[in-house]
Amino acid sequence: MADRLVDEVGSSHLSRAAAVVYRWMVLAAFLALLGAPTVLAWMALGLSEGASPMLYVIALAPVAPALSAALYAQRAWEENPDLRPALPLWRGLARNLKDVLVWWAPVLVGAGILVVNATAGDAVPGAVILRPVAVVLLVLVLLWSAHLLVVTSYFSFRARDAMRIAAAELFTQWRTTLAFACLAFVAAAVVTLTSEAVLLLCAWAFALLLRVLSRPVETDVRTRFTR
Repeated sequence: MADRLVDEVGSSHLSRAAAVVYRWMVLAAFLALLGAPTVLAWMALGLSEGASPMLYVIALAPVAPALSAALYAQRAWEENPDLRPALPLWRGLARNLKDVLVWWAPVLVGAGILVVNATAGDAVPGAVILRPVAVVLLVLVLLWSAHLLVVTSYFSFRARDAMRIAAAELFTQWRTTLAFACLAFVAAAVVTLTSEAVLLLCAWAFALLLRVLSRPVETDVRTRFTR
């Protein structure tokens, strides 16, 4: 591995720094490409009056596969750095797409229902109780999905086993769970204060932070649930 690093990237600090920046640029372009459909869909929904909140949630379909590929590629870059950073990204997308969509699709449907209940709860009886319950469940689903994203990006478990492991990590790795919550809050703040396009341009930075924050979960899952 060291020989390959010297051969392809070079041994000087400048060449290695340039290789890192190049990987970030490729990551930014990859996430912008896969996230563009979501941003375009949100922009189109914003122009239409009375668009259902469910549609906004469904438009997030490409997000989890893209982030899974980003996590997979970042680990691959650490283990085998070279000057072809795009290959692990597309390999991670192809490898993890099915495993991610197995849980991501129902999560989007469930989250969409919760968003509708949270935003339009006044139209039904018991809205005083329904709205806060929907918000709490939505937050729990979001944080559980973050752990599930890490599990399915790095490991090959059966879907139901991955869901159980992610549920366990949600509480045992509570510091990481809080970190995921902070990252989600920052992303929501960027969208609220600027626009979806700005978040898309900054997606590479969020992916890098996600990789750093997810290390304890990866280590714990490997130690407790793999041989």
